[in-house]
Amino acid sequence: MTTIHLSPSYFAEKEMFLVQHGELTAETFRFPTGVCALRLKNALGELVILPFQGQHIWDASFHGRRLTMKSMFDQPYPTRDFLATFGGFLQHCGMTAMGGPGPEDHHPLHGEFPNAPFQTAFLLAGADEQGDYLALGGTCRQTMAFGYNYLAEPVIKLYAGQAIFHVSLTVTNLKQSEMPLMYLAHINFRPVDHGRLLYSTPCDPEHVRVRAEIPSHIHPKPGYRELIEEFKLHPEKHTLLQPGMAFDPEVVFIITYQTDAAGWARAMQLHPDGSADVVRHRPDQLPVGVRWICRTADQDALGFEAGTAGPTGYTSEMKKGNLRFLAAGATFRCDLQIGALTPAEALKEQAVIAAAAVLQQTAGN
Repeated sequence: MTTIHLSPSYFAEKEMFLVQHGELTAETFRFPTGVCALRLKNALGELVILPFQGQHIWDASFHGRRLTMKSMFDQPYPTRDFLATFGGFLQHCGMTAMGGPGPEDHHPLHGEFPNAPFQTAFLLAGADEQGDYLALGGTCRQTMAFGYNYLAEPVIKLYAGQAIFHVSLTVTNLKQSEMPLMYLAHINFRPVDHGRLLYSTPCDPEHVRVRAEIPSHIHPKPGYRELIEEFKLHPEKHTLLQPGMAFDPEVVFIITYQTDAAGWARAMQLHPDGSADVVRHRPDQLPVGVRWICRTADQDALGFEAGTAGPTGYTSEMKKGNLRFLAAGATFRCDLQIGALTPAEALKEQAVIAAAAVLQQTAGN
């Protein structure tokens, strides 16, 4: 494995070639806003990542289509304010608080981390059992006197010939005392009219629960509360993305996933042409599934998210028993597989999702 240590000085307005590893390439550039970006490409598509701003995946395109949500932003902005640069594909949210702050909370929306500045960033070129890869990693230490002191180390790995990329995150508590931990992988696909949502869990009120709380940044329109009441009884009605459904400004579901034999939970948007978007995560690491749907003229997004807690803010999630603590020196890790599937691959994924439900039903008998 080869490591290339990155510096902001490597990033100019003009896109510049950095490295080639087989079919994989990496190029550097800056957006007009000044934000550094790294373009990782293979034969099937590309990722645009912000190496020094949250290691945020700003954009993802595979199999000739853009996976990323529609937003009001055509480029990222150099800010810590979540909503002032919101529109990318994946953001790491947390780490000591997360979600929409309630009346008793003082944390920013989705915590202190999503656009945090990274002290180091590096590119890895290597191979493992999955094949050749290029990966972006880095370190971000966040310290607040009388509060927190931790080191976050994400890795985003793109393989040759694959439209599924791997994302991992390690968080280490550097304090001599325990720290609260809340984390959410905020993954934002673009929804497709007449798309179907498939999950490795029954879509019933026990396993898929609509969020009834309305956060402070949401201003519901007439009919919104009635829609929420309908989803309480019939959550399955959200799984067919019919044009005109009132996901305005947003609807959120909390999902309890079942897993396949290897411990992976799976969520998929099946497109009308048979292709699909997919996220796989491990509930033993991220036990709370979150489905965020927003379909407006300005923002069109389908969030396949997974976290240690739900998105209702620190105090609310603490009262629900979802607040986790890291002991002094302890480490948290999570792993995700994210990307796009061809129609043939989507058929195989559907079979695995169906088998996971059968496996869970058999285990329960």
